[in-house]
Amino acid sequence: MNIALFDFDGTITETDSYTPFIYFSAPKWRIVICYPLLVPLILLYKLKLIGGSRIRTVVSYFCFFKRSQKTVWAQGKEYASTLDSIIKPEAKQRLAWHKAQGDVIVIVSASLDAYLTPWCEKHQYELICATLASRNGLLTGAYLNGDCSADEKARRVKQSYQLDSFEKVYAYGDTTEDKQLLALADEAYFCWNKVS
Repeated sequence: MNIALFDFDGTITETDSYTPFIYFSAPKWRIVICYPLLVPLILLYKLKLIGGSRIRTVVSYFCFFKRSQKTVWAQGKEYASTLDSIIKPEAKQRLAWHKAQGDVIVIVSASLDAYLTPWCEKHQYELICATLASRNGLLTGAYLNGDCSADEKARRVKQSYQLDSFEKVYAYGDTTEDKQLLALADEAYFCWNKVS
């Protein structure tokens, strides 16, 4: 049996899924109040002076702090029902190929469990991703065990799976945050091009 490790945003999807979910789920008053505070960080991100991990962590805090976990997960389930419309044709084909072979398919993403969990359950994929922390039914705004990108992606995969027990390890990614994930593979694809 083989294992296939897939990044989600930009690899499986045509577009980013995280930012639209923030706009979909955040109360409008939070967007109005917090956006001006986030503009300097967004500019630093666009100038590549800070990474995606930092900006996601801050934005998630502003969006989810003290919000009902039940409400956000209900929004996540609703949002997950729209994700099939942004799946790349090559990703759809490759996921189907792995499924037909009986491979273990794992989505490894810095995006959020609130919507990736129902999407993966629908398609019967396994999932490693950013997990929103909660206490007494309220989200804390933090991630449980931090952001799931770069080194953390590879660490969590190795923690969850004994890779040498699989005949072959495949990995798919599209950014520098996926390099450590791709390094785990016997056969790796970057932006759908096979890495030699």
